[in-house]
Amino acid sequence: MSTYKYKVRDKSGKAINGVMEAPDYDTVAAKLDKSGYIPVSIQEKKDVISFNIFNPRISIDDLILFSRQLSAQVGAGIPLLAGLYALSEQAEDKRMKAVINKISTDIEEGTSLSDAMARHPKVFSSLYVSMIKAGEAAGTLDKILDRLSALTEYEKDIRARINAATRYPKIVLTAITSAFIVLITFVIPRFASIFSKFGETLPLPTRIMIGINHLFHQYWYIGIVATVSIALGFHWYINTGPGRLRWDNFKIRVPMFGTLFLKIAISRFSYIFGMLIRSGIPILQTLKITSETVGNTFISQKLKKLMESVEEGSGISGPLKEAGVFTPMVVQMVSVGEQSGKLDDMMVKVAQYYDLDVEYTINKLSTFIEPILIVAIGGMVLFMALAIFLPMWDMTTLLKR
Repeated sequence: MSTYKYKVRDKSGKAINGVMEAPDYDTVAAKLDKSGYIPVSIQEKKDVISFNIFNPRISIDDLILFSRQLSAQVGAGIPLLAGLYALSEQAEDKRMKAVINKISTDIEEGTSLSDAMARHPKVFSSLYVSMIKAGEAAGTLDKILDRLSALTEYEKDIRARINAATRYPKIVLTAITSAFIVLITFVIPRFASIFSKFGETLPLPTRIMIGINHLFHQYWYIGIVATVSIALGFHWYINTGPGRLRWDNFKIRVPMFGTLFLKIAISRFSYIFGMLIRSGIPILQTLKITSETVGNTFISQKLKKLMESVEEGSGISGPLKEAGVFTPMVVQMVSVGEQSGKLDDMMVKVAQYYDLDVEYTINKLSTFIEPILIVAIGGMVLFMALAIFLPMWDMTTLLKR
């Protein structure tokens, strides 16, 4: 199969550009003619963009923009293919342009939009594809795309909040580590050679720093190998089934940050659950999609057990309480939603509550972490100062004798 670039005009004379995969030139011309377009030019495209593990994923901003624009076009009554062609022309990112062109080609060949998107799992998640499929079935694709935009923006906001909670500690730890490395690499060796000439016993902090410097210079390669091995081993372990389960369980139980991660997971679960129910997706399919997108394997496993209970005919609030992960507030709101028939509204309200709670928790963590970091930094600075200035003071005393 080759890829062909083409320029056509529709019945109103509007110029449209696009790409299509086909075995030969004549097949492309026949398909365009069958679609009611008048071919202007058809050229074989040599520089096909391929997607593999070395290509970064589509940015979340590009996905939000794509969803918003496609929703506006569908809502305005523009044909789907014409809308996709226009989005392809406007796309600045080459990877996004290639994805849109491939989706357009698949639709021309008779594939539905949801199935065409499902062929790009690194761009469109199972949540995204399932909601598009529901929109196609109900004839509410524009509304579904609007909700997907809101969901994607919500996911972006959650990531930003996690980064905000960990940014300050990361910066401080990086600065301290960098200062420590510079000290033991350039400063301590010079002082060590000077102090050794006096034949006096050096203070303990200085001896510790000299020992670290010796290990750093003589066995640095062992440290690098050990660090890389530990990092790779940890990465491999948390990508196994049992490893990911234990790691995600640990994340929501670790002191200080565990509460934050749990609240973020509950907020994501509530928002996605409410949006899916509001979009007309059946409850079992909603639970399945939510379990795959909640972002925590431990909670996902609890949701899968919840699915089994729902399949047997029980409600949601009871098994949700038995899961032992969700807060009483979530259980109560789900129970009220089931009884009132407004489960989607209740879940969105839960998400809004936890959004505010997450923001409060982040601010509280920042306030709590700052004194700890200040004490740690003070301790490190004191240790390094003693390691350098104590022998200098001893040396000054010797020179005065």
